[in-house]
Amino acid sequence: EAHRTCLSTARISTQACSAFGFSLASVAEVKPHLEAKEGKTFDVFTAVEFKTQVVAGTNYFIKVHVGNDEFMHLRVFRSLPHENQPLSLHSYQSSKTKHDELAFF
Repeated sequence: EAHRTCLSTARISTQACSAFGFSLASVAEVKPHLEAKEGKTFDVFTAVEFKTQVVAGTNYFIKVHVGNDEFMHLRVFRSLPHENQPLSLHSYQSSKTKHDELAFF
Protein backbone atom coordinates (compact mmCIF):
# COMPACT_ATOMS: atom_id res chain seq x y z
CA GLU A 1 0.00 0.00 0.00
CA ALA A 2 1.42 3.38 -0.96
CA HIS A 3 2.17 5.89 1.80
CA ARG A 4 0.29 9.15 1.33
CA THR A 5 1.28 12.53 2.68
CA CYS A 6 -1.23 15.33 2.79
CA LEU A 7 -0.12 18.83 3.68
CA SER A 8 -2.54 21.66 4.37
CA THR A 9 -1.37 25.26 4.17
CA ALA A 10 -2.63 28.35 5.95
CA ARG A 11 -1.46 31.86 6.46
CA ILE A 12 -1.49 32.58 10.16
CA SER A 13 -4.75 34.13 11.26
CA THR A 14 -7.08 33.61 14.19
CA GLN A 15 -9.50 31.64 12.04
CA ALA A 16 -6.79 29.49 10.48
CA CYS A 17 -5.24 28.75 13.85
CA SER A 18 -8.57 27.78 15.36
CA ALA A 19 -9.40 25.53 12.44
CA PHE A 20 -6.18 23.55 12.96
CA GLY A 21 -6.21 23.61 16.78
CA PHE A 22 -3.04 25.69 16.62
CA SER A 23 -2.29 29.05 18.16
CA LEU A 24 0.45 31.64 18.08
CA ALA A 25 0.98 30.89 21.77
CA SER A 26 1.83 27.34 20.70
CA VAL A 27 4.79 28.64 18.69
CA ALA A 28 6.09 30.45 21.78
CA GLU A 29 6.20 27.08 23.59
CA VAL A 30 9.03 25.86 21.35
CA LYS A 31 10.99 29.15 21.27
CA PRO A 32 13.19 28.29 24.31
CA HIS A 33 14.06 24.91 22.76
CA LEU A 34 15.09 26.55 19.49
CA GLU A 35 17.13 29.20 21.32
CA ALA A 36 18.96 26.47 23.25
CA LYS A 37 19.75 24.56 20.05
CA GLU A 38 20.90 27.73 18.25
CA GLY A 39 22.77 29.14 21.26
CA LYS A 40 21.14 32.56 20.93
CA THR A 41 17.95 34.41 21.78
CA PHE A 42 15.43 35.76 19.31
CA ASP A 43 13.96 39.20 20.04
CA VAL A 44 11.54 38.67 17.15
CA PHE A 45 9.73 35.32 16.89
CA THR A 46 6.57 35.60 14.80
CA ALA A 47 4.85 32.75 12.97
CA VAL A 48 3.74 33.87 9.51
CA GLU A 49 2.66 30.64 7.79
CA PHE A 50 2.21 26.98 8.59
CA LYS A 51 1.37 23.62 7.04
CA THR A 52 0.06 20.55 8.77
CA GLN A 53 0.65 16.86 8.27
CA VAL A 54 -1.57 14.43 10.13
CA VAL A 55 0.32 11.40 11.43
CA ALA A 56 -0.20 9.74 14.84
CA GLY A 57 -0.62 13.33 16.01
CA THR A 58 0.12 16.42 13.92
CA ASN A 59 3.33 17.78 12.43
CA TYR A 60 3.30 21.55 12.03
CA PHE A 61 5.72 23.06 9.54
CA ILE A 62 5.95 26.70 10.59
CA LYS A 63 7.64 29.66 8.92
CA VAL A 64 8.85 31.99 11.69
CA HIS A 65 10.19 35.53 11.26
CA VAL A 66 13.19 35.91 13.59
CA GLY A 67 14.23 39.48 12.78
CA ASN A 68 15.47 41.60 9.89
CA ASP A 69 15.03 39.57 6.70
CA GLU A 70 15.66 36.28 8.50
CA PHE A 71 13.21 33.40 8.72
CA MET A 72 13.38 29.86 10.03
CA HIS A 73 11.27 26.82 9.21
CA LEU A 74 10.29 24.71 12.21
CA ARG A 75 8.88 21.21 12.37
CA VAL A 76 6.84 20.93 15.56
CA PHE A 77 5.01 17.80 16.66
CA ARG A 78 1.75 17.73 18.64
CA SER A 79 0.81 14.30 19.98
CA LEU A 80 -2.73 12.99 20.11
CA PRO A 81 -4.86 14.65 22.82
CA HIS A 82 -5.15 11.54 25.01
CA GLU A 83 -1.33 11.37 25.25
CA ASN A 84 -1.27 14.76 27.03
CA GLN A 85 2.25 15.64 25.83
CA PRO A 86 3.69 19.13 25.25
CA LEU A 87 4.61 20.36 21.78
CA SER A 88 8.04 19.22 20.70
CA LEU A 89 10.49 20.85 18.32
CA HIS A 90 11.38 17.97 16.00
CA SER A 91 13.74 19.84 13.65
CA TYR A 92 14.33 23.20 12.02
CA GLN A 93 15.97 24.92 9.07
CA SER A 94 17.75 28.25 9.41
CA SER A 95 18.88 30.83 6.83
CA LYS A 96 15.47 31.00 5.17
CA THR A 97 13.88 34.02 3.49
CA LYS A 98 10.34 35.34 3.37
CA HIS A 99 9.92 33.84 -0.10
CA ASP A 100 11.33 30.36 0.59
CA GLU A 101 8.62 27.74 0.20
CA LEU A 102 7.56 26.02 3.39
CA ALA A 103 7.76 22.29 2.68
CA PHE A 104 7.95 18.93 4.42
CA PHE A 105 11.34 18.16 5.94
